[in-house]
Formats: sequence, C-alpha cells, structure tokens
Amino acid sequence: MPITKQAKKRVRQAEKNRKHNRARRSKMRELVKNVYEINDKAEAEKALKDAISFLDRMSVKGIIHKNNAARKKAQLTKYVNNL
Repeated sequence: MPITKQAKKRVRQAEKNRKHNRARRSKMRELVKNVYEINDKAEAEKALKDAISFLDRMSVKGIIHKNNAARKKAQLTKYVNNL
C-alpha cells in the first residue's frame, strides 16, 4: 500500500492512465477490424485512412510501438490493395 502522499497520487494517476490507454487500444482494434470486415474497396480505403491515422497517433503517444504500428499499417494496406 502506498504510504506517502506522492505515492497515493501516483497510484491514482496510474489507474487513470491505464483506463485511458485501454480505451484507446480497444478503439484501435475496432478500427483495424472494421477494415477487414468491409468488402467494398472504396469503403475499405476510407476505413483504412481512419485506421492508419489512429495507429500513427497511438505510436506517437507510446501506447503501441512504432514498428507494431508500421506492421499493422502494411498488413491493412496490403489487404485493401488486394480487394
């Protein structure tokens, strides 16, 4: 258990950040899944644009690693191009 005032605050902040990051990660997965569910190329390209933008933001903020974002973007782009 945290004893000092500072440690108690860090526990509160960590919990808040954990919830925030978890929601962002969930949204990211949802956007990626949406691209794979669409069979129309025009709609898939629109969904791809949203997903890539969000993946870039998540990598800049440190929620996912930049190589992880790059790999996901490459896979999504390859999928959409093959439609």
